[in-house]
Amino acid sequence: MPNPITVTELYKMKRGREKIVALTAYDYPFAKILDESGVHIVLVGDSLGMVVQGGTSTLPVTMDEMIYHTRITARAVQNALVIGDMPFLSYQTSAEDAIYNAGRFLKEGGAAAVKIEGGAGVSHLIKAITQASIPVQAHIGLTPQSIHQMGGFKVQRDEARLLADAREVEEAGAFSVVLEGIPAPIAKKITESIAIPTIGIGAGPDCDGQILVLHDLLGLHDRHLPRFVKQYAKLGEQARAAVKAYAAEVCAGKFPDEKHCYS
Repeated sequence: MPNPITVTELYKMKRGREKIVALTAYDYPFAKILDESGVHIVLVGDSLGMVVQGGTSTLPVTMDEMIYHTRITARAVQNALVIGDMPFLSYQTSAEDAIYNAGRFLKEGGAAAVKIEGGAGVSHLIKAITQASIPVQAHIGLTPQSIHQMGGFKVQRDEARLLADAREVEEAGAFSVVLEGIPAPIAKKITESIAIPTIGIGAGPDCDGQILVLHDLLGLHDRHLPRFVKQYAKLGEQARAAVKAYAAEVCAGKFPDEKHCYS
């Protein structure tokens, strides 16, 4: 990756039909691996509430927790665009709250942009935040902060509403939009209908880029995985095997041996 990724560079990638690679990260070690591996966008997602904190949804995650994880993630990143995910009730209450909390991600967290969930219903907030010189990534379709309203994690199929949402967030000033849990033909139509990059998760191959939750990709837990997730490693199994081997050697008096001791 020759130059740090900026919002402007993402526009160029869409126009040049160059795919955008995005992943979540929540700490320094993994963020460093992602950045060194050529990932374009590192999203510090509120998904940490599930994959790091062990919760059943993203709703309990706080602003202070998001700022902490964004700060330790951003320290590792030299090239990728770091986006902080605005948690539940950090922006829905008022435009003033939205601007203030978005600003914290840049000022305290070291992010370059923020992400907020919702389409037409939050377009006024996207506009307010961008007018405060804070880049905003939108997120439409299946929005995890709205699971109680949606009745769970369900694929969103209302094509007219989704197209309207995408156009609304673009007009409001969003620099890109995450499309989650949307049938591939609809996501393709959205991608072709707007000038800003689309980042898909469970939205088919025709989006301008793709994102996954890192812990899902690496196989770091045993939770049920959505259909759209592909596991590229089984690090959870490897970690358990390593810890069991260590425990067995300690119990048997085999570790530490002579080469792991000072003379």
